[in-house]
Amino acid sequence: MAMEIADIPAPAPNREVALTGLAVSGGIAIGPAHLIESGVEQVAEYRLDEADLAAERERFAEALAKARRQIKKLKAKAQGLPEQAAEDIGYLLDAHAAILSGSRLLRGVETRIAEERVNAEYAVQSEIAALAVQFAAMDDSYLASRIDDIREVGARLIRNLTKRQFQAFANLPEGSIVLAEEITPADTALMDPRRVVGFAAALGGAQSHTAIMARSLGLPAVLGVPGLLVGIRSGQMVIVDGSAGRVIIDPTPETLAAFRIRRDLQRADRKQLHALVGLPARTRDDVTITLSANIELPRDAQVATDLNAAGVGLLRTEFMFMNRDDLPTEEEQYATLSGMVDAMAGKVVTIRTLDLGGDKIAAALGGRFAEIANPALGLRAIRLSLKEPKLLEAQLAAILRAGAHGPIRVLLPMITTIGEIRTVKAALDRTMRRLRRRKVPVPAAMPPLGVMIEVPGAALIADALAREVDFFAIGTNDLVMYTLAADRGDESVAHLYDPLHTSVLRLVQFTVEAALRARIPVSVCGEIAGDPRFTALLVGLGIRDLSMAPLRLLEVKRRILTLDSVAAARRARMMLDQTDSGRIAALLDDFNEGG
Repeated sequence: MAMEIADIPAPAPNREVALTGLAVSGGIAIGPAHLIESGVEQVAEYRLDEADLAAERERFAEALAKARRQIKKLKAKAQGLPEQAAEDIGYLLDAHAAILSGSRLLRGVETRIAEERVNAEYAVQSEIAALAVQFAAMDDSYLASRIDDIREVGARLIRNLTKRQFQAFANLPEGSIVLAEEITPADTALMDPRRVVGFAAALGGAQSHTAIMARSLGLPAVLGVPGLLVGIRSGQMVIVDGSAGRVIIDPTPETLAAFRIRRDLQRADRKQLHALVGLPARTRDDVTITLSANIELPRDAQVATDLNAAGVGLLRTEFMFMNRDDLPTEEEQYATLSGMVDAMAGKVVTIRTLDLGGDKIAAALGGRFAEIANPALGLRAIRLSLKEPKLLEAQLAAILRAGAHGPIRVLLPMITTIGEIRTVKAALDRTMRRLRRRKVPVPAAMPPLGVMIEVPGAALIADALAREVDFFAIGTNDLVMYTLAADRGDESVAHLYDPLHTSVLRLVQFTVEAALRARIPVSVCGEIAGDPRFTALLVGLGIRDLSMAPLRLLEVKRRILTLDSVAAARRARMMLDQTDSGRIAALLDDFNEGG
């Protein structure tokens, strides 16, 4: 019988196996493994009109292309495994790649779509069932067993076609650790921290949106782990060390005891941090730094309030479009946003318009995105909103209506031109007038409008953009990715993703100086804002507003309380004079160690 990855013989009981990946969300989680395994599930069948056949064939072609990329990526990851394991998995993936390159399965699916006029996922399922009957009748047991490979490939195609999300998270026993080949941002949004205590995946990058979601939820996580699913079974004891990037399967009693001590020490440190909740974020030389929260999900608003965040520096609205097959209405968006504005009790809430694309795709908008090699450079964020005016104006209406409940700001993602800003301004003006004519409660004045500085082109024209908007928010996650041409979700180029690269620092400096000249606020809301290692650098560059995942607020505040802003500015200037990232990192770490 052909082996699936999850069917490779497991290590002997109590034989500890330690795997290394990318540390994406700190902390230690200990608990039983819950595997997200693939399988061909029943899918809906529906008939197509003649006019829809070409689009359905294209949809199948896109799912097929994606499956080929997934296999290629998994094979690259397998090279990091021990020699025998790499060879075993390599044979398996080669077999899957061959099926995806031209096989009876693919020809049969294409024929069913064309002749039976059925949807692609049902065609895949039907063809697998037919092939299973034929293979079972073969006299050669080895050839008959090849149906397992076809089923696995078929499951992958169906997952790509249906964009299936893992709904089973709500039914997990408390204390579970989720292990999977890949975990999407939408999957992460379904995780309840009361049930899921941590997760790990074979694929993914440290700055992917899945990693950001993990940090927001406070879940220890490791991504890009070669061989993660080799030989492991649901229920086995697992340790996820999200700080060191390690996953330990079947830990020995000694290892388990040591990690429990470390976990308990981390919990004690968090309790000490809570003593800082009521203190102002002020440096030793009396410079106040505003610490706001990045909000991923509605539940984050309560955490931000409990930790005394100054406001919401970035409310990501994508969660309203995830894990559903239709688009949220204006009323739905208004109800959600107004509830979050109410929850912040008069503190400013900065609401970013839809930023979908890249690693964040909503099922209801899937048809808007072409299957291209690098979706980060395609139709996403503000580009999608401007291409879909009804989508944009419904969201702007909901945002403006939420503004009647408390102070808000509007933030635009991935801006590259002044024309984009002016088009949104016109849409805001039309929407405000329409709402007022209908006597719908809205703010007395138009809320402040700001832009994300997250592509080099925007940073380089920051002085011109500053004349068009009321504030800047520097999104360092994408700024690093676009500046260094390193996909932040791709573990194979993770070593190139460096926030301390000289070019990135100069773009940040250019943006800050443009904002100061124009006398408009500028904040940093990327992941480095929530990392105490970078706090001195950002303060030294002149940043006085930081926004981060709520659970990072107190760690950053602790660093600010020990900081001298004048000394930080001197060290930042010294770092900007360097051309080597290693030297810059050394100067920063030396400053942090010295105070």
